[in-house]
Amino acid sequence: FFASLLVSITLFMAAIFGLYSSSYGGDQLQFDIISFGKSEDSGGYFVESDLKRSLDTNGDSKTEAPRLAYLISGTKGDSQRMMRTLQAVYHPRNQYILHMDLEAPPRERLDLTMSVKNDPTFREVENVRVMAQSNLVTYKGPTMIACTLQAIAILLKESLNWDWFINLSASDYPLITQDDLLHVFSNLSRNLNFIEHTQIHGWKLNQRAKPIIVDPGLYLSKKSDLALTTQRRSLPTSFKLFTGSAWVMLTQSFVEYCIWGWDNHPRTILMYYTNFISSPEGYFHTVICNTEEFHNTAINHDLHYIAWDNPPRQHPRILSIKDFHKMVNSSAPFARKFPKDDPVLDKIDKELLGRTNRFAPGAWCIGSSDGGADPC
Repeated sequence: FFASLLVSITLFMAAIFGLYSSSYGGDQLQFDIISFGKSEDSGGYFVESDLKRSLDTNGDSKTEAPRLAYLISGTKGDSQRMMRTLQAVYHPRNQYILHMDLEAPPRERLDLTMSVKNDPTFREVENVRVMAQSNLVTYKGPTMIACTLQAIAILLKESLNWDWFINLSASDYPLITQDDLLHVFSNLSRNLNFIEHTQIHGWKLNQRAKPIIVDPGLYLSKKSDLALTTQRRSLPTSFKLFTGSAWVMLTQSFVEYCIWGWDNHPRTILMYYTNFISSPEGYFHTVICNTEEFHNTAINHDLHYIAWDNPPRQHPRILSIKDFHKMVNSSAPFARKFPKDDPVLDKIDKELLGRTNRFAPGAWCIGSSDGGADPC
């Protein structure tokens, strides 16, 4: 209860300050999350008006607990870590997609698939899927975005019932149970997108936007680093560039817009980010902040506890036992990056999630825990 209360307070404050302090230069976002009216010149004949009506009617109408859709990604050697994270965030209401990239050997990908297939709970509920197609994913490259969009497309194709999409890696881990998380988000508008973002200004524009990179993962079968070309390009004038955390919690309506892109806006920005370094830290951010239907829904928070050196380096610090109390006090529902099987994960399991080598218990667990039995 106290964990969910802390997260509730944190998210409420994030909603307030995220909406009022979002980095749009002089344009301040309003606390009135969604206030779209019917376009006077559309006459209701354009598909965009259907989106606006959908946002108007669906944002706050649901009274039941939400359903989340998770993408958990990993690479070579991550199969056991992915299964551990899956168990820690599992809940029958949610949907889960696992993706191991092409760098992982076929045997490891098969082992992950069989682990899911042979689990009696997963087999009965049928809400965990392993992506059959393994993609080559390059760090900081557009292939990371392509993989994420493919997972979203699968979720939409299956016509599954879910409200928010969350992406995690094998280095992520939850700090609260899914029961607590679902309880917190049941009190929030289903229109809110949690995505840390800031507009790129000044010298950072020249440093990030002008270089042109090529992701070899788009055309090679083995992983290699991004290639930096000698050519440079002009800054975009048809949209503003934003950057932020690659870890997001996005509404189904927004990611559906990114997939379908009926006004071609998400597709145009995706093509631009194909040659942009660190595109996973900019694509969704730039789309949402340049789209009238969604920019007022962006909460400036990534729902993660992440520790950085001062000054920040390229990668965040690896978390350990000494970071435990800071993680708890952050009231964030997730944290990263964790090393494999670190003792801090055992401490989180025991003290925060109430689990040991099994699912985190919740209201859906109706079995007996007598004699140390798994109630789930």
